[in-house]
Amino acid sequence: MNEADFLSLLQKVLPQATPDLKLSSAIYEHVARELRLMNSLKSFEKFCTEGSLPDLEPETVANYEGLLATNFGAKNVTVTPSENGDAVKVEIALPDRKITNRIKVQPPGAEEEEELKATYVPFPVALPADPDLLWVLARREDLGPDEAAMALASIEEEFWQTKVGQKLLRDRVEKTFAEFIARVPAAALADSGLKRHYKTPEPLKTLRRLVPANQSDLNALTA
Repeated sequence: MNEADFLSLLQKVLPQATPDLKLSSAIYEHVARELRLMNSLKSFEKFCTEGSLPDLEPETVANYEGLLATNFGAKNVTVTPSENGDAVKVEIALPDRKITNRIKVQPPGAEEEEELKATYVPFPVALPADPDLLWVLARREDLGPDEAAMALASIEEEFWQTKVGQKLLRDRVEKTFAEFIARVPAAALADSGLKRHYKTPEPLKTLRRLVPANQSDLNALTA
């Protein structure tokens, strides 16, 4: 059940559970506020893991601090740049908890440069049922083929358990490797040292040697 469905259900059953309209309204508002807070915290944690600030200019830091203040209250948020200039420390003080995390500072283009430094090698993948059909993927050079295969299998299993995967299944999308590799986020692969070069599988090409019909043909070829 998503947030909207849950709040709709709560709004429906609260008046049935208590005749006190003020009480039911207060409970609803409190639950809705807590849900918004939970979502804001999830977004914050995700940004700390995957996002970054482009620089430590006062305006940049102030704009981000203002965004956090909108979600958590200005008096509850403290943003402090690190001494070496590679991150900012964020502290969110809530009535029942204190969240501390850091956000890296990464100029535009730096992520692409880091990715270029990582060495990837071809990682062709085939299914047991059709070994002649290959998906041309890539793995980090320091990640062995067996480790890469285990990581890929784990990512596929987890993908179908996510909200996106479950929605695809409800929409009658076939639970196949082809659908998985075409729809899985690139970040999910990159976190395990994998990369999707092509979404479309390619058939295996078998090179066959040309055998001369007779020795004279062979002599002609080698002359």
